[in-house]
Amino acid sequence: MVVRRKRSADGLLPFGNGWGGARKGAGRKPNGERAGVSRLRREVLAARFPVHVTVRLRQGLPCLRRKNEYAALRRAFAAGCERFGFRLVQYSVQRDHLHLLAEANGRGALARGMQGLLVRVAKGLNRLWGRRGSVFGDRYHARVLCTPKEVRAALVYVLQNAKKHGLRYAQAVDRFSSAVWFDGWREALTVRGLEGVARPVAASRTWLMGVGWRRHRLLGFDEVPKPAA
Repeated sequence: MVVRRKRSADGLLPFGNGWGGARKGAGRKPNGERAGVSRLRREVLAARFPVHVTVRLRQGLPCLRRKNEYAALRRAFAAGCERFGFRLVQYSVQRDHLHLLAEANGRGALARGMQGLLVRVAKGLNRLWGRRGSVFGDRYHARVLCTPKEVRAALVYVLQNAKKHGLRYAQAVDRFSSAVWFDGWREALTVRGLEGVARPVAASRTWLMGVGWRRHRLLGFDEVPKPAA
């Protein structure tokens, strides 16, 4: 039997037949519950601009803000903080994600440096946890910082990110971050116990990260990050 589809008066097939068009739930699914990082071409990165990078763990893995996990991360950072034209300048470790401030000679250098750094992190954590397999849930997210104000806001956001999540710590600064190696605090910071600890961050080489942001005043221990735009 031949089924004939009813046509409208102008000869076009009527809408609302349930075939084709946008459908709820259609399309490629993201990894995990969170939407994935866009696969579109990444933002152009010039060597003079720092970049704020965020990377998240796969769901179900242990918390990163613990002594042994942080030691593994710090070793990986120290080994991979300056390679392939890439420099890790500042960082903070949260329960299930990392915030990094980096510099790179271009987008390719950023990609190579991040790949090497995250491979080191994954190997160190898997060794600690006695597991195999991927550690990160998706591609990293990168935002280029083009002005002194953007860089200062990013420094507050990264170094004080634990306050954003309502986490408390006894010290003046978060010990699960590079804050103890940061020299841009308004208040005096005394740190003990770093003798023999490999430095996990590289020195900045861009004007924006090294000098420019300071024109808008140094950072204070009491500052809380503003919501990301």
